[in-house]
Amino acid sequence: MARSLVALDEVAVTRRRVRAYIGLGANVGDAAATLADAVVALGALPGASVRGVSRLYVTAPVGVTDQPDFHNAVVALDVPAVPDQATGALDLLAALKDLERTFGRRHRRRWGPRELDLDLLVFGRARLRVERSDDARSLDAETDPGRAARLLEVPHAAAATRLFVLAPLADLAPGLVPPGWRMSVATARRRQAALEPPDAVVPVADWDLATRGWRPIKPG
Repeated sequence: MARSLVALDEVAVTRRRVRAYIGLGANVGDAAATLADAVVALGALPGASVRGVSRLYVTAPVGVTDQPDFHNAVVALDVPAVPDQATGALDLLAALKDLERTFGRRHRRRWGPRELDLDLLVFGRARLRVERSDDARSLDAETDPGRAARLLEVPHAAAATRLFVLAPLADLAPGLVPPGWRMSVATARRRQAALEPPDAVVPVADWDLATRGWRPIKPG
């Protein structure tokens, strides 16, 4: 009987899902097309399924301003649950870094141009601060020693103050209160929007499920 119960527990774990929110950004080449391809690639990860895609936003660059505007979006991604949340989050982060390499992400200065940037924003109800595995390290670690030692923090440490994250995340989960936050995503978005210029983050397209691409938002 004990063995049967263990087997049933293992089956239950494999059937459970974790809702992760992934931030996407790019500003090199055809950034909108890159993000569309990245959405498709995320859905093709083993055991993963895309459950929602935010609007596409054009965002003024932060930190290093002498570069093209960014395109940003957020994807709600369901992935298989594993018994240890830290392991699950690190495995997903490693898959995101592998996708960045596949899309041609190069080593560049911090805040510089990006072929594709994928950030793990939220991982279910997990609140984590763990050492990154080698395959989950930032691609900038070799050129920015400060990033080499960075921990994986979930929810993402800077998400609550980045409008280019909060705006698309609010499209998908406005009422979500990430672990450790004291407000909903929608409230955080409103507070941050009040601190930035009106055109800092502008929605330009909706996700078209039929074509798996962006459909421009009509003015007015």
